[in-house]
Amino acid sequence: MKKTKIICTIGPASLSRETLEEMHKAGMNGARINTAYGDAAQYKLIVSNVREVAEIPIIIDIKGPEIRLRAKKKQFVRKGETVEVGFGHEDFSFNHDFYDEIEVGDRIYIDNGRIKTRVIKKTSQRLHLLFMSDGEISDGKGVNIPNKRLSVPSLSERDFEIIKFVKENDIEYVALSFTRSRKDVDAFKANSKGFKGAIIAKIENTEGIENFEEILNSVEGVMIARGDLGVEIELEKVPLIQKELIKRCNQRGKIVITATEMLESMIHQPNPTRAEVSDVANAILDGTDAIMLSGETSIGKYPVESVLMMARIAKEVEPSVKSHIEEEKFINISDAVSKAIQKICRDMPIDKVVTLTRSGYTAKMIARFRIAQPIIAVTSEERVKKQLELVFGVYPVHIDYRGEKDQILAVAKKLHSKHLIHESDAVLFTAAFRTKLKHASNLIEIHKIKELINLTTT
Repeated sequence: MKKTKIICTIGPASLSRETLEEMHKAGMNGARINTAYGDAAQYKLIVSNVREVAEIPIIIDIKGPEIRLRAKKKQFVRKGETVEVGFGHEDFSFNHDFYDEIEVGDRIYIDNGRIKTRVIKKTSQRLHLLFMSDGEISDGKGVNIPNKRLSVPSLSERDFEIIKFVKENDIEYVALSFTRSRKDVDAFKANSKGFKGAIIAKIENTEGIENFEEILNSVEGVMIARGDLGVEIELEKVPLIQKELIKRCNQRGKIVITATEMLESMIHQPNPTRAEVSDVANAILDGTDAIMLSGETSIGKYPVESVLMMARIAKEVEPSVKSHIEEEKFINISDAVSKAIQKICRDMPIDKVVTLTRSGYTAKMIARFRIAQPIIAVTSEERVKKQLELVFGVYPVHIDYRGEKDQILAVAKKLHSKHLIHESDAVLFTAAFRTKLKHASNLIEIHKIKELINLTTT
């Protein structure tokens, strides 16, 4: 089974149930909705179709301080032409008002830096942009203003609408675009009372990198969004930053997603470039939990083929994945137990690891070591089961074992009946026993499944 998780952005090319089902069979583990495009009716359709097809998490972007272009029509612009862009309801406008903070001479990049412009004049709440490259400008295109720290609010009016949608539809993950510091995370939490899902911080600019540790402390996961990141900082710095952020997420047992342009050429053609294949492979070797497809599955010609290709790359690379965890001081009981499990799995012929987990924390702490054995995470919470779908090497199962006198035995029997463990397997079980403390899995048992089951039936 594939250990690396694949997240697919859902759009016009993939929102039918038939296509979603094919993508899931091909290896899709999570579905993302990019709220830069579409409307509530489309988002509702995606949520409904995904949930009919598979028990996987849905990730919805909250755009926050992300700057986007609003366009009433598409326009192809030649190098040397000038276009006026406003901040209201003009043909072309920005979704945030930063008129007073921009200066003549500042550079504004559109569509992940594919289109470069320079401000040559400011008049009546409009910026006159000189195009330094050809390109098509259209609604929803991302905008970057390198080396500028704009006082853009953490949440917009549209974001509040999305937050309402997220709560009404019990969404598993929210991804906060352009997370600059813990303040952006706190702003979301303060305005999303009742949201029961988890938060993923999208790291896309210099501020996010500088404040990474405080951001990591306040979220459940991180997305390295390399498209905008590669415009906000020098391109050549992105690979090493990617490796460092992944390593720091692994160290803490936090979910980490590598995103943007992974198989970009498959938007238009059925096969990726060799460089794209290497990019996906290297992200997995770096220690990423999940790899993400954007335009490839939302608007591309080959959404299913893109997922199949990612799955093929993952299966080929995974046997070479190694742990990058460095020994640190004691964190908590689950941390200590996960370290012991790693050593046992390395030294003993263990076939599978089964963790009984309330929040998913222990499963993530074990998974960070990238052990060779599959990790079956058994949880009584359906939401936790879905959230764990994004963790490398973890196969979550929903079993309500609460109230069982012998929880290990009850879970073993259920897993055996589901053919997830077999009589010949040597299985390591871990759970929190006689405690209600958080992060306190304090039990390790190792059993031959045939012996465990026979002992209780004779």
